[in-house]
Amino acid sequence: MEYVINFTWDNEAEVWTATSNDIPGLVLESGSFDALLERTRFAVPELISLNSSKNQSFSLTFKSERHERMVL
Repeated sequence: MEYVINFTWDNEAEVWTATSNDIPGLVLESGSFDALLERTRFAVPELISLNSSKNQSFSLTFKSERHERMVL
């Protein structure tokens, strides 16, 4: 099974957030992209096991998005 994790930068809060339509309950945030990636790798297997009655192998696809507004 493949799960897609979305990382989005929040300019106002200055944090990355991790969410997924595929994994109920996944909502994490961190000021560091790398720290969020590690937290997500730790949390996802636990959430999947809580949401599923059987053990399964899975893969993760991480997608990141960051928009910045600039003024000349």
